[in-house]
Amino acid sequence: MPPDQRGRPFERIAGALRERIASGELRPGDRVPSTRQLVRDWGVAMATASRALAVLRDEGLVVTRPGAGTVVRVPERPPGRRVRSADHGLSRAQIVAAALARADADGLEAVTMRSIAGELGVTPMSLYHHVAGREELEYLMIRTVFRAHPLPGPGLAGWRSRLESVYRLQWRLYRRHPWLAELLSVTRPPLVPEAMVHGEWTLQALDELGLPPAERTRAALALPALVRGLALGAAGELRAERETRMRNAQWWSVVDAEATALVESGRLPRLAAVGQAAVVDVDGVFDHALTAYLDGIAQRHPRSRTTPTSRA
Repeated sequence: MPPDQRGRPFERIAGALRERIASGELRPGDRVPSTRQLVRDWGVAMATASRALAVLRDEGLVVTRPGAGTVVRVPERPPGRRVRSADHGLSRAQIVAAALARADADGLEAVTMRSIAGELGVTPMSLYHHVAGREELEYLMIRTVFRAHPLPGPGLAGWRSRLESVYRLQWRLYRRHPWLAELLSVTRPPLVPEAMVHGEWTLQALDELGLPPAERTRAALALPALVRGLALGAAGELRAERETRMRNAQWWSVVDAEATALVESGRLPRLAAVGQAAVVDVDGVFDHALTAYLDGIAQRHPRSRTTPTSRA
């Protein structure tokens, strides 16, 4: 049975694109159909189209590049480039640094053992002398990011100052490395010592408020979840920009007529009143959310009002 006639919808789409790449119809560097085009051509949901492209990225057949969309991956060994048969001089730090650079530029899906080997001019098998595989590489990437941005010293006074320092730091890390939010979890966090210190710091700050144990635990989970949730939204916007080649303002211009018709139908008067102010400032939303949550803690626990506050 032909690849486009079997499997789930995303598998059929991936199979059809895979055949076009194998036949040479789509050559290295050529753009593959965008998610929007796949939605139109195949009559599927956006999530299905995105998953089909993700399959090809995981296989190393395509890569998503800012300003270019998703393209067929160029061979890792262009003509005239020598690839070292051994890993002389290669180190774990070099591998992690290359993975960080690739993830920051093209997203986590672009980080494969093959792509990193190509960046470093070695064979993929050379990497396995230093890291066990993709999972360990991601773990080392997290450790490297947190290690490079430690929490401030113990002299910082006041529960609120300490909580603001840790979660504003996390927000900066997420904004600098958008892929980081994809690798962290609140309920099943990776056992990364440098990141676990953030949880210890949070619980220590909350101890000052005399919270009941259950409420203290909920607060220690809610704060990182709030920050990570906003970061995932921001990361999703960057992914959408890469896949559609449209910035947020451009996307709104495309759907402007439909959006206007909806909000001016009379059923959504408050959204209609918001108008252009609906353009999201994610940094402003983060600042508002963190401040409001900490204000809420202060109001619920009068004891907190006697400790110093800080609005970084």
